[in-house]
This record gives sequence, structure tokens and C-alpha cells, in this order.
Amino acid sequence: MDKESRNLIQRATQDARRLLEREYREQLEGLYDVLPDTGEIAKAPGTHLDAHGRFIRARMLAAITHERSKTPSDKEAIAAYLREASFTTLNRFAALKLMEARRIVQECVSKGNQSAGFREFSGLAPGLGDLPDRGYRLYLECIFDEVGVEVGVLFDRRHPAGLLWPRGPALLQLLEILNQSELTSVWDDEEDETIGWIYQYFNDAAERKKMRKDSTAPRNSRELAIRNQFFTPRYVVQFLSDNTLGRIWYEMRRGETVFRDQCKYMVRRPTEIFLGPGESPPTAAGPANQNLSQGELLRKPVHIPHRPLKDPRTIRMLDPACGSMHFGLYAFDLYEVIYSEAWDIAKSAIAPEGADESFSSFIVHTSSFHTKEEFLRLVPAMILEHNIHGIDIDPRAAQIAGFALWLRAQRAWTAQGVRATDRLSFCSSFRSGLRLAGTSTGCGRPVC
Repeated sequence: MDKESRNLIQRATQDARRLLEREYREQLEGLYDVLPDTGEIAKAPGTHLDAHGRFIRARMLAAITHERSKTPSDKEAIAAYLREASFTTLNRFAALKLMEARRIVQECVSKGNQSAGFREFSGLAPGLGDLPDRGYRLYLECIFDEVGVEVGVLFDRRHPAGLLWPRGPALLQLLEILNQSELTSVWDDEEDETIGWIYQYFNDAAERKKMRKDSTAPRNSRELAIRNQFFTPRYVVQFLSDNTLGRIWYEMRRGETVFRDQCKYMVRRPTEIFLGPGESPPTAAGPANQNLSQGELLRKPVHIPHRPLKDPRTIRMLDPACGSMHFGLYAFDLYEVIYSEAWDIAKSAIAPEGADESFSSFIVHTSSFHTKEEFLRLVPAMILEHNIHGIDIDPRAAQIAGFALWLRAQRAWTAQGVRATDRLSFCSSFRSGLRLAGTSTGCGRPVC
């Protein structure tokens, strides 16, 4: 993504953050008797709240109390809740924009309550016109619930960070920010990085500078996450991934893989000799290499130890500071190739010499598919289930990483021509066993 697009995202993200924090601050103070400026919280709800309002307030106070265990004061605990609520709201609306562009959902936010999807929804339930917003919030929450079956980490409305909702004027302003014509390209179906840049820019530079001024070292997990937050440039992601995951598969294939050309940052020697099972490199003879030039050393044969071919489901990657899962998105591209080539090998029905025992299991697995196309339709789900893992100290990263990977899988299915209704069955096999990564839930996988 070019610098101009990133600058547009930064401005929009900061505008949206200020808008949402101001809106939610007013709601906390005016509706729920929670005072962000002083940290005071009324002991009992006001008589203006109905039963639902009192329920929302009780859950909100429970979330603030939880934050209080991690912060030195009630004021900071309330501020933390404000940030999380604003962040979650922004992520959800940005996610809708991204899904619109990929035709995963009907037009729902690009034209506000005049969006095609809402007009159709209203036609099916004409009674919605009696609601204050004509049912627009209900419509969007229905989308949250539907997508949340697969991406609950972001769209689960039971999460306390999703208790608040922007009122009419604030909602219109939020949609205006996201629907600016200058931002059209950042929602494009080829832009996998947009949601990651929103995560990066939600924390402004002034806040990061103040943290570093106040303390030479991070004082809590949030400061650690913000002060060390860095969106890894694409070329660095490719270099590191090409020389780890890409290199592993390259050596398993003894160089017979499209990665020779596709992984442009992979370090390879001109003369590589792949050793077979049990083979050792020959003993060096003659004088040492001290007198050889760099060019001569480069041209010398290098022996690559035997690396047995494995079931691709067992070739896993872990990003120990995953953030928005930038590494995982590129790794997804590599895994698609790995599974495709593994199918071709498996169809020989005989495991290659020196293959790991697990590859025999993969051959059995592929035997249940009639065609390669049928097998590849399941590959995005297998990648999310088996291969890509991530951990991060910032719980918000789970929202971003999970959605980013899910969106990448959707792009793969779109490219294959798989209908959205058919994708649900692919995800059902791994949906129930997923965990979130972050300080509040421990280690796990921030995937959909």
C-alpha cells in the first residue's frame, strides 16, 4: 500500500476515534452516570434508565471493574473501556466496508440507511419503520450475528466492548468518514492490509510519544503493545517468510517447486546438491577456502541435508507477536501453493522416497476427493485450521488478526468461484475449537 493511501487511512482512523470516544463519553456521562473526567461512578442507575438500560449499565460496570484490576485508578479504567468500545465499533464498520467490496455482504453502509441491503431488509419487515432509526441498527446487528458465527472474535455482540452504539448524528458522521471518495481504493478487494493499518493508526503518535516521555520502559501490557507497535514492511515479511516457510517446502521438494521463482527473496546458491535419506556431505578435501574470492565461494557446491516431505497440515507457522497478522496473510499465499503441489505428489499414490510417515496420511486424506478443484475448495479452511497460528500481548490484535485471515480465506474462495452459502460448511469443521490470543485469554490462535 502506498504512502498516500496510508496517510488517508491514518486521518480517517484518528477522526473516527475522536468522534466515537466523544460520543461514548457523552453516553457514559449522560445516560449511565459514569463520569470519565473524574472517574466517579454513581452507585445506582438513574430512574431514566429502563430495564434494558440498567442491564447494559451493569455489564458495562463489570467491564470497567475488570479494567480496574489492570489500571491504577477508576478514571483510567473508564478511559480504557472507552478506547476498547471505540476501537471495536470502528473495526466492525470498517469490516463491513471491506466485506461490501468483496461482495461477501450486500451493500449495507456505503449509502447508510439507503443502502441496497437495508432497503431489501426493510421490505421484508415493514414494521421496522416504527423504530426510531427505521431498524437500521437492527439490520447491521443481524449482519454482525450472521458473520459472527465464523468471526466471533470481532462480531460477538455479547462482548462488553460492543455494548454502546453511536447515536444518529454520530453514526452519520462515522459513515461520512468511512465513505469518503478518497478512501475508495483502500477498501478494494485486493487490499489485505487496510484493517492492519487501522489497527496501527488507532493509537496516535502523540500518545506514543507521551508514554516514552513518562517512562523509559513500558509500565503495563498496553504500553508495551503501543510503544512497540510496528507494521512490518511487505518486503521484510516476504524475506523472512520466503526463507523459513518457503525454504522448508523448497527443501522438502528438493528444489522442484514454483517457489524457485515465486519466492523472490529466498536465498539460494547457484549449485545446491540435495542429499537423500541417510546421506552425508562428502568430506572436504584440499586447502581451506581462505584464498577464494566471494564469487568463487558462491559458485562452490553446497550440500542440502535431507528434509523429509511432510503432510502440509503439519507444517505450521507461529507468529509470536502477530499484531494484525501481516505475516500470516503472506504465509496464506505460500500455503495455497504448498497444498496444491502436495496434491499433485499425492496423486502418484506412492509416497516419495524418504517422505515422512505423515505424508502417507495425507495421501489417504486426498483419496476422498474426486478432483483437484474439489480438494482446493477446502484448502482455505485447512490453512486456518491447521497452519497459521499467532499470539499477541494486545487482545485487540485478536479482533484484527482473526478478521484479516477470515477475509483472506474469503478471497481465496471468491477466486475459485465458490458461492458464499457453500463456504459455511467448509468452516464448520474448525469453528468450535478456536481460541483467542491475548493477555486476557492466554495463548492460542486469533483466527476466525
